[in-house]
Amino acid sequence: MAELKYQPTWWQRSGQAVAWSRPGAWLFSRTFPTMDRTLYRLSQGRITVSSSIAGLPLVMLTTTGAKSGQPRTVPLIGIPDGNDIVLIASNWGGASHPAWCFNLRAHPEVTVAFYGQPAKSYVAREASGAERDAYWQKAVSIYRGYDAYKQRTGGREIPILVLTPQGR
Repeated sequence: MAELKYQPTWWQRSGQAVAWSRPGAWLFSRTFPTMDRTLYRLSQGRITVSSSIAGLPLVMLTTTGAKSGQPRTVPLIGIPDGNDIVLIASNWGGASHPAWCFNLRAHPEVTVAFYGQPAKSYVAREASGAERDAYWQKAVSIYRGYDAYKQRTGGREIPILVLTPQGR
């Protein structure tokens, strides 16, 4: 994944502020994933609602369901780190981890598509210690909403997952 050149406009920063508010997170968590998947498909991977409104780097993560074994695709903020992609399992500040986090723990082999490029295979692992702390700081520098989400988790530690290209 190319290194991020992140320069949101003033109105995208405003959209981010709405997204990390309690009402915004509630509304967006229920509407944006479906809209993002649809617009991503219709635009052949070039546009998502979230990236347009908030200026955030979105990826389409396809995991294998932990219980069902079925493919599951979810749009997420994907933070580039060289060839790796970092995912923050904030679940919009919810008290539990998102389903895709459980899926990655059960089946770490995933595919990721972004910016109209063909999907690529990755292997997931969970960051810990100093590496986790560094990724958290990088994530917050890209999207301040992560700090707001952390405050609303009820003490849950937000997992940080690192996707490394398969075969590397």
